Amino acid sequence: MKLLLTSGGLRNARLLDALGELVGRPFAAANVVYIATASMAEPGDHSWVLQDLARVHGLGWRQFDVLELNGLPPTLVRDRLLQADVIYVSGGNHYHLARSITGNNLTGIFLEALESRVYVGLSAGSMIFSRHLTEHAAEVIGDAADLHLLGATTVEAPFGLFDWYLKPHLYSPDFPERDDAWADAIAARADFPIYFIDDDTAVRVDDTQVDVVSDGRWRLHPHDATISPSLPPAPA
Repeated sequence: MKLLLTSGGLRNARLLDALGELVGRPFAAANVVYIATASMAEPGDHSWVLQDLARVHGLGWRQFDVLELNGLPPTLVRDRLLQADVIYVSGGNHYHLARSITGNNLTGIFLEALESRVYVGLSAGSMIFSRHLTEHAAEVIGDAADLHLLGATTVEAPFGLFDWYLKPHLYSPDFPERDDAWADAIAARADFPIYFIDDDTAVRVDDTQVDVVSDGRWRLHPHDATISPSLPPAPA
């Protein structure tokens, strides 16, 4: 399983190089599918989605597909995912994204695709791999409003691969409250490990190896946490 879990997308050369290493061939020889489902539950201006879509499209893929997870037959979603070499999942409301995967019976389809595809997450697209999508975790992290927007107190984690949580947009000008004091307050009440990463950083998972790729700043709480993915069992 190869994941590049970003905060702000593919914003610098280091992140692009990391993706290129995971893909193993030029982007011009690879297909990408772009999934913007998480943004559909996000109110307000969506120009950031268009900007990110244009950024990813501009990398010069052999084929650039756009896919919505709701309202399509699972078999069609599976075909589109398996036609891609890179699955790029954009940001927005990660609870809506998680519920779109589980509610449409797509968990197994995604896990099948991720056996041999590279996954890139932006913000919400990076957050859904944690098993901590409960109301307790939402209160700890401070995003209960995103959960309650859906009329929910918890959602089923679609993958639950990580015991750690990824919190994006540290030091971001778009989220001016997300400074060290903000991270310290969350860390003080957290009972699970948390990566706080800025928009020039990604957590990279390459099979059983987890590391950080960054041209920016990031924090891990607690700093000595043992981090590893809990990978699903191999299919029989």
